[in-house]
Amino acid sequence: MLIDADNVGPSRVQPVLAAVAAMPARVSLVVSGRAEALARMSWPPGARIIVATGWQRADLALAEAYSHDEDPLILVSGDGDFALLAARHTGPVLIVSSAPSYRLTVSATVTDPALEGPGTLQAWVRAVSG
Repeated sequence: MLIDADNVGPSRVQPVLAAVAAMPARVSLVVSGRAEALARMSWPPGARIIVATGWQRADLALAEAYSHDEDPLILVSGDGDFALLAARHTGPVLIVSSAPSYRLTVSATVTDPALEGPGTLQAWVRAVSG
């Protein structure tokens, strides 16, 4: 799971963390952003937290942390810079954002749990958990 803390706030991140905590498999979590954005949340133990300041630095850190595999990918960001990454990922992809770039919506399930509630998120997690 990749979280852009600069791009998506706690009201959207917290439901994702709760849903992932209920998954039977261990989930790799990488979060990046400015120190102020990172401080808005309590991150779970084992989360890799990357403080990144400056234009596109958080995006670059998340792209570098990405593992290309067939595992499910949760991308908590609406930034279109991740469109190619999401499109080329061979496993299922979930985008969590209030205003995702159209390029992200083409090849992924998209949800905004802060507005829609947790239904889509929980259904996606159940589907990929088997």
